[in-house]
Amino acid sequence: MKKIILVLFSILCLLAGFAAWKMFGPATSTPHGEFFYIKTGEHYSGVKDSLVNQRYISSAWWFDKTARLFGFSADRVKAGRYKINKGMSLFQLVRMLKNGRQTPVNLVITKLRTKEDFARKTGSLFECDSMQMMAFLDNPDSLDRYGLDTNTVMTAILPDTYTYFWNTTPSRIFKKIYENSQLFWNEERSEKAANHGLTPAQAYILASIVEEETNDKNDKPLIASVYLNRLSRGMLLQADPTIKFALRNFTLKRIYQKYLSVESPYNTYRNKGLPPGPICTPSRQTIEAVLDSSGTDYLYFVAKSDLSGKHVFTSNYNDHLKYAKEYQQLLNKLDSSQQEK
Repeated sequence: MKKIILVLFSILCLLAGFAAWKMFGPATSTPHGEFFYIKTGEHYSGVKDSLVNQRYISSAWWFDKTARLFGFSADRVKAGRYKINKGMSLFQLVRMLKNGRQTPVNLVITKLRTKEDFARKTGSLFECDSMQMMAFLDNPDSLDRYGLDTNTVMTAILPDTYTYFWNTTPSRIFKKIYENSQLFWNEERSEKAANHGLTPAQAYILASIVEEETNDKNDKPLIASVYLNRLSRGMLLQADPTIKFALRNFTLKRIYQKYLSVESPYNTYRNKGLPPGPICTPSRQTIEAVLDSSGTDYLYFVAKSDLSGKHVFTSNYNDHLKYAKEYQQLLNKLDSSQQEK
């Protein structure tokens, strides 16, 4: 009798050890990448089937047993982006999913030109797609609470790194970005903008034009001063980058006369003042260059003909025409050499 009991006990120990190994031993693989996604509203059965079908785990039966033992059920499914490391145990996997310990997503904003660019970027990173984000950005009711409209909405988007969960909604994605913008526009910066006769949004719009004009940090405040002088005198800004934006053609190397008649509120060759919204998301450095721009008498600038990327600034139109002609001749020469190739 003792022998039978000993045999049964040994069998039970083996079974318990096997079960423990199945639950606490290595059980996961990552044939489709490390990240596993649970959509909003997904049920437990769908999660289990996806884990098996995508070959993160090999056994639905053992996953079920582990889930039941540790309280992961239909009412505990939490949407999100979860990092599954190769060789995780079912216990570790179940505990992670049950507790909703998802891996955050970093939204890195550098230079974007349009709302569509922003929507595509978020749509590639989050559960919400680009169409849902565009619906938010194009909805006056969504933006009114922030004091923004469908043109100025991009003035709230500062280049930075923003961290979210994968299943964050468009409204919450934007809310965090807007709050970051409000921190940037502190009293000191707002006062600097006001000293130039600008609101923070207008300073941002002007910075977006400067951003598209040059990468030279020393020229940025000087270019800003040219546009500020034109604004104060009621002159047309005549900013070439606004033509590219109006045409939605950012590959243009030269702005010819035929482009200047495009019908658009962003065409600063036809409309006085700043455009109704930014033409890109300018860097903080460029915004600061606008805010810190000191007074000059410059009204014109053109790229230097030495291909240095710098500009020559003038207050005399005839001098400007001379420098502009030199630069145009250089471009014509470069175009001819390209055609010969």
